[in-house]
Amino acid sequence: MRLKDLLAGVRPLLCTAELAREISGVSSDSQKIQPGQVFVAITGTQADGKRYIAQAMAQGACCVVCGEVPRDDVPYVLVHSTRQALAIMAQNYFGDPAAAMTLIGVTGTNGKTTTTYLIKHILETTRQAKVGLIGTIQNMVGSCAEDALRTTPDAWQMQRLLRRMADEGCSHVVMEVSSHALALDRVYGLRFAVGVFTNLTQDHLDFHDSMTDYCATKAQLFAQCDTAVYNADDPWHERILQLASVKRLSYGIKTEAALQAQNVKMTAATTVYLAVTEQERVFAETPIPGAFTVYNTLGALAACQALGIPLQESVPALREYRGVKGRMEVVPAFGKDYTVLIDYAHTPDALENMLTAVRGFAKGRVIAVFGCGGDRDRSKRAQMGAIAANKADFVIVTDDNPRTESPQMIREEIIAGIPQTACWQEVAGRAEAIRYALAQARTDDVIVLCGKGHETYQEIGHEKYHLDEREIVAEYLNNNK
Repeated sequence: MRLKDLLAGVRPLLCTAELAREISGVSSDSQKIQPGQVFVAITGTQADGKRYIAQAMAQGACCVVCGEVPRDDVPYVLVHSTRQALAIMAQNYFGDPAAAMTLIGVTGTNGKTTTTYLIKHILETTRQAKVGLIGTIQNMVGSCAEDALRTTPDAWQMQRLLRRMADEGCSHVVMEVSSHALALDRVYGLRFAVGVFTNLTQDHLDFHDSMTDYCATKAQLFAQCDTAVYNADDPWHERILQLASVKRLSYGIKTEAALQAQNVKMTAATTVYLAVTEQERVFAETPIPGAFTVYNTLGALAACQALGIPLQESVPALREYRGVKGRMEVVPAFGKDYTVLIDYAHTPDALENMLTAVRGFAKGRVIAVFGCGGDRDRSKRAQMGAIAANKADFVIVTDDNPRTESPQMIREEIIAGIPQTACWQEVAGRAEAIRYALAQARTDDVIVLCGKGHETYQEIGHEKYHLDEREIVAEYLNNNK
């Protein structure tokens, strides 16, 4: 491909590079540059790409795309935004694969993962479609899965993945669209047939200046979609929709909406409700308990409605859905008369919703084991301590992914929010905390391991160490038969 063709749609401010030159690829990592590639000098949160221009050129880069005129005498393309330029170049290089598929994007603080899996399941069940999925846990091409490094890949990896999905026959792609992805232009230039907004609660305030900024970033998705599907019960939905000058489709439980859940009932094994629109009234049932399950299924049903699938076809698919790893996941506890659950709840709202759901079906005590991640929003730690103490009968404060922070300091900030009258215990070391919780369990208790979900590692310092909560539970049960 010629550089001229790679830059189609970029609109350079200034160019000294030879546009007719053939290029072999693009990279924003100077260490991975191969001869004949274009180096994109992106200013990141931890490194400034301009510092690595000389290294990239020494390794064979043919030119640099940058936001400032380089100090070195090198061929360059000056652009307004290096991130947006990278997204356009990636789209050009891989032949705009998204144009051949229907894209569905899901954004929000909580529920993104489950909602994307639900949409994928409904499309596969009702339309026998081959569906690609991009998300927190894994990326999937049909039924073929691979681990995901981040919720939404960078623009280059995104287009590479979309190219693979298109080549392997995917007709639809459903993806989680994080606020980081929107702020960092990872999905810049993509057009979504449907954008879904689940909710907005406190999270990522280490990255965003405020909740208003967080909301504005999320709202960017709806400037890139044809139909905006939104949770009408969430108080942020009006701000979210400010950029959505497109068709809108609401869903909710409490607020009047285009798709509404009525007569909601929950047990330990199921969630049932009546899904109601102006045209249809269909009984819905899913084997996942919790009010958040109602919202997740409503969001998925509404998204599929926007794609032309009526409720009478989509709702029956919910009965066959078996959930997502790390989301209200039941851990086998054979021979024991208590229940162990694993859930990804790592925000105040998610923790409250999950523990409320468990409280609704637990016959015995609710025992919550949780911590908070290091190098993340510190203001939510005390809040989560207060929520856990209010919703659970017994709270065990331990470690999550401390990263570069002191685990003890993180625990202390959580404990600061726990009332003195609450029943709680601090246990350093997550594995030890899980074993401690299991040792306290009585008949009909429900132990909820909160925060790690699908993760099978613990991040300490800059290293990831193996830690699978399922294995810890299994080992304990095997040793205490």
